[in-house]
Amino acid sequence: MEKKKFAVVLSGCGVYDGAEIHESTMTMLSILEEGGEYQCFAPDIPQYHVINHLTGEEMNESRNVLVESARIARGDIKPLSAFKAADFDALIFPGGFGAAKNLSTVAFDGANATVNQEVEDAIKQMLAVHKPIGALCISPAVVARVIQGVEVTIGNDPGTVEAIEKMGSKHVVTTHGQVVHDHKYNVFTTPCYMLDATILDIKEDAGLVVKEMMEEMKKNERI
Repeated sequence: MEKKKFAVVLSGCGVYDGAEIHESTMTMLSILEEGGEYQCFAPDIPQYHVINHLTGEEMNESRNVLVESARIARGDIKPLSAFKAADFDALIFPGGFGAAKNLSTVAFDGANATVNQEVEDAIKQMLAVHKPIGALCISPAVVARVIQGVEVTIGNDPGTVEAIEKMGSKHVVTTHGQVVHDHKYNVFTTPCYMLDATILDIKEDAGLVVKEMMEEMKKNERI
């Protein structure tokens, strides 16, 4: 049996202005543990801003989302413009504020957010062929902005829940160790660091969402 191929979409490097490193790493680890393989992608665009992760203050410099994401991917990464659904079995988005600042404007515009065109195109490509889409932490809000009516979870944060509902999608309150699977759109989501968490919780959540995505793909093969 051929290994299932995941496209992992990163949004920079670091929780406050890019992809959450623990969630990204545990997602990639989980894919390999489940017998799959992955290719990292990121849009080749400027970051919204750069945050000093020691102080939390904004820094007077500019960085590129693809270049910063390459730190997590150890250089093995492609621009999201090169993504084609035909080449992959699943698409997954780790969290971090980069999903809400670089992949979209959810952090600033809430329910009225716009989504980066390449991100939207990747989601819609997978949606068109009913291949699994996974999203961790805040990134389900990005998916909810693209797929109106989708059922997702970000845990229980009231402001984000309200934004998702205003987008026309449905939110399910969850905690660690839970995955919401929207069967209609084949979307899998889990809260991760949207809740108080340790890296062990992140390993569990990322592992579960990848495992359920793999099980869905294997089930569809048997049908």
